[in-house]
Amino acid sequence: MVEQRYRAVLEVLNGSPVTEVATRYGVSRQSIYTWKARHAAGGYEALRETSRRPHSSPTRLPPEVEARVCEMRRAHPRWGARRIAHELAREETATVSRATVHRVLSRNGLIRPQEQRHPRKYKRWQREAPMHLWQLDLVGGIFLADGRECKMLTGIDDHSRYVVVAEVLAVPSGRAVVDAFVRAMRIYGVPAEVLTDNGKQFTGRFTRTGPAEVLFERVCRENGVNAKLTKPYSPTTTGKIERWHQTLRRELLDSVGPFADLPTAQEAITQWVRAYNSQRPHQALNMATPASLFRPASQPDPAQTVPAPRRPGTQQAASALSGPLLLAPSAGAVEFDTVVAASGHVNLLRDRRVRVGTRHAGTRAHVWVDEHTVHIFLGGELTKTTVSHLDAEDLHVLTLRGARPAGPPPATAAAQSLTSMPDYTVVEVDRSLDHEGKASLGGNKVKIGPELAKQKVTLRLDGHLLHVVHNGLLAKTLPSPLPADQRHKLHGARLAQTELPPAAPEPIKVERKVPRDGVVMVTRQRLRVGRTYAGKIVTIYVEDTHFRVTLDGTELALHPRKEQRPVTRWKAKIHAPKL
Repeated sequence: MVEQRYRAVLEVLNGSPVTEVATRYGVSRQSIYTWKARHAAGGYEALRETSRRPHSSPTRLPPEVEARVCEMRRAHPRWGARRIAHELAREETATVSRATVHRVLSRNGLIRPQEQRHPRKYKRWQREAPMHLWQLDLVGGIFLADGRECKMLTGIDDHSRYVVVAEVLAVPSGRAVVDAFVRAMRIYGVPAEVLTDNGKQFTGRFTRTGPAEVLFERVCRENGVNAKLTKPYSPTTTGKIERWHQTLRRELLDSVGPFADLPTAQEAITQWVRAYNSQRPHQALNMATPASLFRPASQPDPAQTVPAPRRPGTQQAASALSGPLLLAPSAGAVEFDTVVAASGHVNLLRDRRVRVGTRHAGTRAHVWVDEHTVHIFLGGELTKTTVSHLDAEDLHVLTLRGARPAGPPPATAAAQSLTSMPDYTVVEVDRSLDHEGKASLGGNKVKIGPELAKQKVTLRLDGHLLHVVHNGLLAKTLPSPLPADQRHKLHGARLAQTELPPAAPEPIKVERKVPRDGVVMVTRQRLRVGRTYAGKIVTIYVEDTHFRVTLDGTELALHPRKEQRPVTRWKAKIHAPKL
């Protein structure tokens, strides 16, 4: 190369045209002039190739930082470029981008080049606040020195990724799972929802004898927890807890041998979980720790109510209501008879009246009233109990108008009249839901459910639970949105006098595979679905008066139920293909 440049320069110096020399050597005219100038300045040696590297690189990564990156990678082989960059920033060593760290690792042979993959994309979802949803699962792979393999109940908060339960179980029975779940709720509070797979410890949907409520479902129901199930064979629905299992295996279980015994295994996992929650940055949380985003429930400690036992009967209710009502001293109750006005009100004084409804207009009413409570009887039955806003002077005015001294209270006092209330007291209020299925409670809108929209329900506040009663049956149970000391201030609140009614019976659900003719058979009755759905599995709800045929939540047909035969087959018959 140097000899070629030298000959080109000599030809130009001997008088050859620059254009011809450039064409002959396959370079530009500017290159010929550059070689000529360099030869004139330094002779033959000046024509050699020179380095184009800049004299200084102010943005180059310092050697000590590059060494620290390599040291972190060797000490923690599971750490990637993003984690190492985050740790460098925490150490205040340097602020390095993830791409720079990746180039350092590649340059030093600390990562293996991988083929570019195009992973399947999933629709991500996340609850907007902690304690809205827990994902629970059972995982194995906890080996002991005696050769046993134990399983562990794991649970993670959907919003913050905070691990709420990680308990090794000697036997993964339904009772052991519930005990671990209850202990977690005693520590952190009661979540609004739990999401699990279809394991037999979590649901009785797939039992051979027919659907049944297992202990886990009962505990969730009695504590107002909405238990959700994933679709069969869809582990991505509980992807957060499944991904945490992978992290647990990589960072702990794969690096330790069999544990000496079960307490040793539990202690090691507890220590690792504590570091995971409070120290380990989470990439899905923008490198924040789960503990920085998690907030336990603000409700009272449910240790005394979880699992909630079934009420033993009226004796317990009587003991709960037989305590002192803690009322202020009264000036004396009075009672009188009147007639319901055309507006549907019972007039006490000119500016004091109680509404009972226009349908009772003209009905004779008997009123019992003191400084705290008003009881109104229509047709000899107690129709309404509400708080009284009368004082001693108002009661004296009623006496002058013909009211007579009253006997003992005919019913319990209105809850608003109580100056204080024991925590075990049960309070009821009547509410009419709006078109969205929400009720007004304590100035807040509480979502009951769209299936009860525009319906009148009774809300029963019992401890940290809110029971919804509709048509004399328990419709659902939710976490109570109010603290115990605020219940007696609700408008129209009264002390509960009856036991909690039984839950509404759910319709029996069966599955059938639609044959070619589009007709399925349930309890010896033929139900036409349609040939369009041949080969598909439909869900049929067997109710008292009809059959409701659905597919993926969409109602396809409604057939009257002609006979009350019992259901004997629950699952669809799927025949193996002939070979």
